[in-house]
Amino acid sequence: MAARLRVDAVLVQAVIAGALSFAHLHDLAAAAGQDGWKAWAYPISVDLLLVAAWRRLRSEGPSRLAWCWFLIALFASLGANVATAGFLDLADPPALLRLGIAGWPALAFLGGTLLAHSAKHPTPAPPAPAPNPEPLMATDPDPAPEPVSAPEPTPAPVEEAPALPPADPAPAVPAVLVDHARKVAAEYRDRTGAPIDTDTLRTRLGVPPHLADAIAAQLA
Repeated sequence: MAARLRVDAVLVQAVIAGALSFAHLHDLAAAAGQDGWKAWAYPISVDLLLVAAWRRLRSEGPSRLAWCWFLIALFASLGANVATAGFLDLADPPALLRLGIAGWPALAFLGGTLLAHSAKHPTPAPPAPAPNPEPLMATDPDPAPEPVSAPEPTPAPVEEAPALPPADPAPAVPAVLVDHARKVAAEYRDRTGAPIDTDTLRTRLGVPPHLADAIAAQLA
């Protein structure tokens, strides 16, 4: 509640100060020969230039251009307030005052144009490139040991034929490689409409032939 009252008091004070400054600028312009709507336009021009320079200072930090036009508008506002306090005869204003009032529109237009067109607009930074996903490298298991050939039997009468060497066990295939092979096979089937063959699967995965056969057997 206290914060709301404090903000309202500041706004009321700002409105009162602005209204008084506006009236002083109007009276000074009217005394200098600017009658009708032109006398009302002078205080608007001074206050707008003052606000534009202040916003430029708040948004972009210290700037010689913004400080220059802020001081010019502030001097014009303070000068009008002081001049209407009885220091000048508004019934017969000096020629220098008439000259300043007559030249103010061009000066204010120049200041507003410079403040508007010299503002720094931040350029958007280019988006960072997305990192390329590293391809899943198939781990090549240790090759199966080569079968040891049995020595030729010497001719001798035997009752039973020699036992054949046991078949090579199927190589172990990592589960991650099987999942990747399923994705490759599904993509190939969606693109061609036919199941992937063993040679193509081996080429896509970059694995040895015996490991490709084992993977194809699990995909079947």
